[in-house]
Amino acid sequence: MIGYGARSMTSPLQRVLVRPPQAADAARWREYGWRAEPDFAAAAAEHETLQEILEGAGAEVIVTEGERGNPDAIYAYDPLLVGERGAVLLRPGKDGRLGEPGALEDDLVQAGIPIAGRIEAPGTIDGGDTLWLDRETLLVGRGYRTNAAGVEQLAAVFPDAEVLSFDLPHWTGRAEVMHLMSLISPLDEDLALVYPRLAPVRLIELLYEREIELVEVPDDEFETMGPNVLALGPRHALALEGNDETRRRMEAAGVEVLTYRGNEISRKGDGGPTCLTRPLLRA
Repeated sequence: MIGYGARSMTSPLQRVLVRPPQAADAARWREYGWRAEPDFAAAAAEHETLQEILEGAGAEVIVTEGERGNPDAIYAYDPLLVGERGAVLLRPGKDGRLGEPGALEDDLVQAGIPIAGRIEAPGTIDGGDTLWLDRETLLVGRGYRTNAAGVEQLAAVFPDAEVLSFDLPHWTGRAEVMHLMSLISPLDEDLALVYPRLAPVRLIELLYEREIELVEVPDDEFETMGPNVLALGPRHALALEGNDETRRRMEAAGVEVLTYRGNEISRKGDGGPTCLTRPLLRA
């Protein structure tokens, strides 16, 4: 049985990669632009609970050590993308994260996932700038972490997919990351959670063309990662606790919403449930 392939954002999550926080990570929180120093014991406890939620939803959780001494390494979504031929090692657009894809390679192979491709310099791609709208359509955000050369290389890795790129807003500049998935999270084939005030016009037009209904995130929950949710399956989502109005709107659209506490692993490093997980296999 093939244990990889995730050209969907919303089909049932069956296998997922995570990288727990490590004691050596915390010393470099300022260097990596975290909002505050993480408390290792509290962060480890939050991440363990996250893993339990994923397992409770029916996913096999693959734990990797990843790159040591790098607090951003807990955001396992960014260094790779997994298709039906295996893992594509990306090339993050943040210098401090360039070692992350290579640090995952041995664990991926051990988990039975071949390396299907690599993004090479001068290309850059952050996983957070990529999402599958459907199995044939890969959306990519062009911003400070993902460049045109990276998008071109990614299109070559997935020649059977339509790769569509969208320019992302400047927002607050290079220092504070703005990913495509800062603005949109699919919830089902015909439903997506979106913060439309910053979303590219062409992206909104595409969603309407594909007859995808929008659940809008309110303004006051955008910066608390309201748009960043992980689909565990169709209309079954995992969200960071605290964004109560966003949760109410998802539930009104028929979405079952689970939440986790992420004061250490999410709020201090600006990474929600999507960022903390790399789906390896979806049904």
